[in-house]
Amino acid sequence: MMKAIRFHETGGPEVLTLEEVELAPPGPGEVTVRLAAIGVNFIETYQRSGLYKLPLPSGLGGEGAGTVEAVGNGVTDFQIGDRVAYCTASPGSYAEAQNVLATKLIHLPDEIGFETAAAAMLKGLTAQYLLKQTYVVKKGETILFHSAAGGVGLIASQWAKHLGARVIGTVGSDSKIALAQENGCDLVLNLNQDDWVAKVKEANGGKGLAVVYDSVGKDTFAGSLDCLAPRGLMVSFGNSSGAVDPFSPTLLSQKGSLYLTRPTLFHYASTPQELQAMADDLFAVLATGAVKIAVNQRFELKDARAAHQALQSRQTTGATVLIP
Repeated sequence: MMKAIRFHETGGPEVLTLEEVELAPPGPGEVTVRLAAIGVNFIETYQRSGLYKLPLPSGLGGEGAGTVEAVGNGVTDFQIGDRVAYCTASPGSYAEAQNVLATKLIHLPDEIGFETAAAAMLKGLTAQYLLKQTYVVKKGETILFHSAAGGVGLIASQWAKHLGARVIGTVGSDSKIALAQENGCDLVLNLNQDDWVAKVKEANGGKGLAVVYDSVGKDTFAGSLDCLAPRGLMVSFGNSSGAVDPFSPTLLSQKGSLYLTRPTLFHYASTPQELQAMADDLFAVLATGAVKIAVNQRFELKDARAAHQALQSRQTTGATVLIP
């Protein structure tokens, strides 16, 4: 038996309950991970509310870090006692332990702490594929990264700066400008006050950019396209303001034969080898100190409701973790 957060109906944070549940032995290809820290991500508020459907009753959370406690038949890459982390498991990491497919696990080096790993896996691997695979950011070029003070934005801005890029970031309020500046942004624009499209071009000598990273969606999509140079790449990887309205592909030709992609982590980390290689790249840049993970909120597992309340009320900065 172990303690885990469950919900039996969708709704607000109040539907989350701490329960005693039975954890079965790991099945074939599975590993039991005794969790030391659990990542909390905004997508979980969508799952809890019912915006993203899960079969009920359900656990919650897909990101965590801890130690291998047991291995199922056929598992050869992990042994009892190994330090591991993951971010693409089936919902259930809001718990003292979880059975995870070995193909979803990565080996965690000793120099990376459990809290850092739990906070960095999903957001950090997203930053990795955006900056080094979807578009390879090069030294000396200027990029635009929306939501620069958000979870992915804070990591990506630091990492892009480390790669030698000039980073223009956007935020939703003046209160977030200093945070974005402290984490790698050379110029920070307030989406709700600045004529940000004009200021992006002005900052780049009147020219468009080779790439724009946009996780805002509906509210910024058209302006982001206008920030691009001919044959530039629009990377749409989120929709915090809502889904982008339908449009004709001819719009891309009219604005300069632009490219558009809508990437997700699952297609970049589709094999254990890809996942581990991306994680190794992330851990290497964390180990140098070039990218720092700010774990600014820690809640006990039993206080998952409070964690969700803080997240939804915009009271959090940096990363949030649960501690079993």
